[in-house]
Amino acid sequence: MKEAADMRALARQLYDRAVEAADPARAVREYFAQHRPARLPAGGHSYVIAIGKAAPAMLGEALHHIPAPVTALGVTHHENAQDIPGARILTAGHPEPDEDGLRAAREVVALLQKAGDNDHVVALISGGGSALVPAPKPPLTLADKQAVNRLLLENGLGITEMNLIRQQLSELKGGGLLRYASPASVTALILSDVIGNELSAIASGPTTAPLGSHAEALALLQDRGLLEELPSSVRTLLESPELPGSRYVSDNNLIGSNEKSLEAMRAAVTNGWTTRIVSDRLIGDVGDAATRIVQAAGDIDRKGPTALIFGGETTVHLQGTGRGGRNQELALRIAMQGDRLPEGWVFLSGGTDGRDGPTDAAGGIVDSGTIARIRTSGNDPEALLANNDSFAALKAAGDLLITGATGTNVADVQVLLLP
Repeated sequence: MKEAADMRALARQLYDRAVEAADPARAVREYFAQHRPARLPAGGHSYVIAIGKAAPAMLGEALHHIPAPVTALGVTHHENAQDIPGARILTAGHPEPDEDGLRAAREVVALLQKAGDNDHVVALISGGGSALVPAPKPPLTLADKQAVNRLLLENGLGITEMNLIRQQLSELKGGGLLRYASPASVTALILSDVIGNELSAIASGPTTAPLGSHAEALALLQDRGLLEELPSSVRTLLESPELPGSRYVSDNNLIGSNEKSLEAMRAAVTNGWTTRIVSDRLIGDVGDAATRIVQAAGDIDRKGPTALIFGGETTVHLQGTGRGGRNQELALRIAMQGDRLPEGWVFLSGGTDGRDGPTDAAGGIVDSGTIARIRTSGNDPEALLANNDSFAALKAAGDLLITGATGTNVADVQVLLLP
């Protein structure tokens, strides 16, 4: 039997390996090793715009490869502020858009509007970009966008569904960056936090055609019973005729993804372990995802220590007033089904960005003793789960995964270790 401490250490090592494989600077460096930047025409200028949780790292590396003269601007979340020589870095709120993000979006637009025929725009896009640069379409306000964002998060919409709606309300999303950059040429390097890597969904697709139309966004909101909860200005905008679309021409390049991180986890497990990537599509309701993970453990023909690896992005339907995130709730739900797992199991679920929901945790690492530790602390795990308070539950057990901001984001990874 493997020691519990060793198993927990291995789970954390695999999470760290997933984050390392998604290193934004390395991904940018590998791209430029294969794609030499084109020489600018006489009088041409390079404009580099980095938006997302990985913006500083991507921007710092890109500036080593892009020909001068260069003007560079990055927007990332408040906890990821860094100094990048040769660039201006702005910070904004995430996942809730804020006034700093509104100001940052205006600066992005102002810089893009300087680009002309002889210029080249390099867009460095990573997860989180959608919330970081809110640019409400008139007559919407930031408060309107914030209200919609909360509504979508609280009702468990998937990332693609959320982005379909948010694109209709923004000047930069759904190809908006291309509209403002025209007539310059645009190259985009994209680090995916979206399962399936649909480029129009990553950061709400600033360099791609939109996911849908006003009518499709309205239909989705109606299907979810959310139309009456929208700010009146948002509903009016979605019911209005759409402006003619842009050409949406950009050289889009996917340079990192969840699948790449899962493969790195699989390759890192050695010393007699059997390893299997069970699913890179662990999506949908977090309770259903927990059941699928436990079922996977029962379905395998195990002949020794086994690591089952998953990747994806689940959704939580908020019903309580507690704090947590999809990874923390998934870990807690696995712990509550732990009696269906082989003795000595360990499970980790973590966001590769180091943040899970409105907390300072990336997720959780749980084992067969988690529920007992919660109860010993004087807490009721069932009541905490019912209140969406997975953070308090895992904190009581000493089972929070705390990493700090990682500077990258390729969605979530999970590993279930069976001794």
